[in-house]
Amino acid sequence: MPLLSVSHRTEYRYAAPVAFGPHRVMKRPRETNELRLLSFDLELSPRASVSWAHDVAGNAIATVGFSGLTDVLVVESRMVVDLTAPAWPVFDIAASAQQYPFRYSNEDWVDLGALARPQYADAAGRLSDWVEGFVMTRPTDTLSLLKDISAGVSACISYQSREVEGTQGPLETLDRGWGSCRDIAVLFAEAARTLGFGARIVSGYLWIASAELLGSAGAGSTHAWVEVFIPGAGWIAFDPTNRSMGSANLIPVAAARHISQVAPVTGSFHGRPGDLLGMTVAVAVVPA
Repeated sequence: MPLLSVSHRTEYRYAAPVAFGPHRVMKRPRETNELRLLSFDLELSPRASVSWAHDVAGNAIATVGFSGLTDVLVVESRMVVDLTAPAWPVFDIAASAQQYPFRYSNEDWVDLGALARPQYADAAGRLSDWVEGFVMTRPTDTLSLLKDISAGVSACISYQSREVEGTQGPLETLDRGWGSCRDIAVLFAEAARTLGFGARIVSGYLWIASAELLGSAGAGSTHAWVEVFIPGAGWIAFDPTNRSMGSANLIPVAAARHISQVAPVTGSFHGRPGDLLGMTVAVAVVPA
């Protein structure tokens, strides 16, 4: 895998100069044993103060304070990463977790907490009934089950790029039969949690080494996928949008319980209703 250069530009345009409240920026990649961050720069316009911290999930958070008025706000990051994740990973799953159902240790269960509980209402058990269709027998191979669910999500949900804010709930995505990568990730995560797995939503970037990958097609965008915790192997990446498992094409930036917690830029402005004219996002991932 080559060294990769990533640029991510977010631009907001306003009808008149406005003032800004503090902004929360999540664009710095999470380093792992398969990803090394070689350089990172954050450029802001207008100029601003920046303080860094880590949130409860270990994501790097930049808190940005702007001063003065402007009609254009730009948050741009540039980075170089060394992505060494293998294309065909082998996971050393603990013997106790190789067959589903299995039981997390008491310590793991406490630490997983809400990550192992569904986050969306399913009073009629529709999602539970749907995902149970993938459990052909009990016990069954854990990794094969998760791969089947990921492939099942890909088979019944068509990928569609969607620029509007917000994310569909899992039942809404099932009913519509289409969704963006974040909608598909939410559906897979909820399906895994319904079966008792600990799962978290991950946002970041997709390295498009193959035309078969869908998640950041066209002009470029951020991407979303899921990590499932399996004892022994740890957090395993599943990208149901592209029917892939493992981190070979993925550059993680933020991981969290809910999709709303991994937005790259959040904040407020002080102006008149309707002052916000629009937002544009441009992402490029290329060999360094």
